[in-house]
Amino acid sequence: MYANGRPATPARKVTVPEIRARKRSGPPPIGWSPAAPAPIAMVTAYDFTMARLVDEAGVDMILVGDSLGMVVQGLHNTIPVTLDEIAYHCRAVARGTARAHVVGDMPFMSYQVSPTQAVESAGKLMKDGACESVKLEGGEEVAEHVMRIVRAGIPVVGHVGLTPQSVHALGGFKVQGRGDEAAEKIVTDALAIERAGAFAIVLEAVPPDVAARVTQALTVPTIGIGAGAACDGQVLVCTDLLGMMRGHSPKFAKRYAELGDAIVGAVKLYVDEVQAGTFPGPEHTYKPNHVPGEARDVSEMPRLEEVPAPDMRH
Repeated sequence: MYANGRPATPARKVTVPEIRARKRSGPPPIGWSPAAPAPIAMVTAYDFTMARLVDEAGVDMILVGDSLGMVVQGLHNTIPVTLDEIAYHCRAVARGTARAHVVGDMPFMSYQVSPTQAVESAGKLMKDGACESVKLEGGEEVAEHVMRIVRAGIPVVGHVGLTPQSVHALGGFKVQGRGDEAAEKIVTDALAIERAGAFAIVLEAVPPDVAARVTQALTVPTIGIGAGAACDGQVLVCTDLLGMMRGHSPKFAKRYAELGDAIVGAVKLYVDEVQAGTFPGPEHTYKPNHVPGEARDVSEMPRLEEVPAPDMRH
């Protein structure tokens, strides 16, 4: 049972070593158990309320993604999202999270300039955003950035395949890794990010056989989104899985509910009741100061001249 966003009894936080140990296939990491662990369940969330709900549902990781640019701000892509905006949403999510590990996304041009810039931006998300790790997109070209961030004591989640911040260079939101050369590039990028120190890697929009190959090659978990079932975990955007988005949905976005229709229906009912005068009813109204029709003793009411004037000296 949650109260004010926190469980009645404090929950134990999911840690980076625990996530690493959730590797299900490929070369075994340190501390490997013969029994295959359950796949990692990650969900994006952008505010306190949603974070509290998905945390209560038992997700392992919450990603505060730069996808907030499209989901929350209504933009066409993630490029305009700023570091301050990510930090703001991370703070809100962190307040509503008792168990899940919170990952803050590093937005476009918050790390690409140099490893030094990357460390500074990652540090800001940790200090101002209260997140527990950061995620950044890219492969070999950002491996040094990842290494420097990890050396600063900040855990990193990598992200290869379809990297939304590079949408213009990629020619749109398209599946990546088609063909031998492109597939090899994804494997090479993932290995470079692992060697740099990432404790998990997101694989987005890649063929399932390529994702399986990457998963087998790595000693850290892969978390897929549109990458098939061979990954060590999965991630979905909260509004996609809840059926809250209108218009086109990605092929990989399974809708586990249709809350968008439920919300529209509920608000329409509210509008109808307000316009009909049936809301608010007596059960939604506070007790009145006096019963209508009951005589009031006006002699007990202070006259205007008896009300002390406010002290304006301060």
